[in-house]
Amino acid sequence: MHQPESVIPQNNRQVIFGYLFVLLGAFGFSAKAVLVKLAYAYSLQLDAITLMVLRMAISLPFFLAVALWSANDSIKSAEAQRLNRQDWLMIFGLGLLGYYIASFLDFAGLQYISAGLERLIIFLYPTFVVLFTAALQRRAINRHQALALALSYAGMILVFVDNMAAMVSSELLLGSALVLASAIAFAFFLMGSGMMVKRIGSTRFTAYSMTVACLATGLHFVVQHGVKLLNLPINVYWLALIMAIFSTVLPAFLMNAGIRRIGAGSASIISSIGPIGTLALAFLLLNETLTAAQLAGTALVLIGVYVVSRAKA
Repeated sequence: MHQPESVIPQNNRQVIFGYLFVLLGAFGFSAKAVLVKLAYAYSLQLDAITLMVLRMAISLPFFLAVALWSANDSIKSAEAQRLNRQDWLMIFGLGLLGYYIASFLDFAGLQYISAGLERLIIFLYPTFVVLFTAALQRRAINRHQALALALSYAGMILVFVDNMAAMVSSELLLGSALVLASAIAFAFFLMGSGMMVKRIGSTRFTAYSMTVACLATGLHFVVQHGVKLLNLPINVYWLALIMAIFSTVLPAFLMNAGIRRIGAGSASIISSIGPIGTLALAFLLLNETLTAAQLAGTALVLIGVYVVSRAKA
């Protein structure tokens, strides 16, 4: 028995929209590093936590609105999952780990390294998920995973060595270490968030965990700088606004909407456009150089992550 003709186009549209949402989300996330570097260039006094608090202050109303909407919607639904104390502790811990600690380390690292190198290091997080999952479950890594890891880390080393010729080695090491720690923190966040997304839904989890991170970022700023009005160039505020809307809020929900339509495996493969987008934007807006070694290393990292993502899919 054939499906009605109207159903097939509808399904196709859902898939097409899923791909489009993931592409837009990946591009939005990839632009963040370039926007951060542009903001740092406008003010020598601007530090990581100040830029983060601007981003989070603008983002928080959107996430609070979604959190309230999802809470009201869940009350109306008889099948809604009520949150217990353990759920709230998980949301609190994962929000701190994935959206506060990982973000702060990333913003801090971008003070020292290029946007292109930062995006490649961050993009290694799927390989860390493979390594940590294998270690926690005490199982061996198969040949496909081993090949993917070898390609990814070889590409990363190639780009790292190429960058050593262009900047002070101490700054390169510090910045790379901070961003690497961010990628590791985000990998642990992803491992823990999968269970919570299944339990309470991606929209509620994203809204609640981002709200926790926004509040933690504000507290960090107050402890470090006190309660005072910021006196920064107007362009910094515009960049923070763009970063909050187009590299934080919209990508988070676009990615979730895309995953619902095409699945996490396909979404992770499509997201590989991210580092390529960062390299292009960094070249156009930051005048970062594009060397043959950088392009080759990027290709190796993307191939390795693709192999990992395809195996998971």
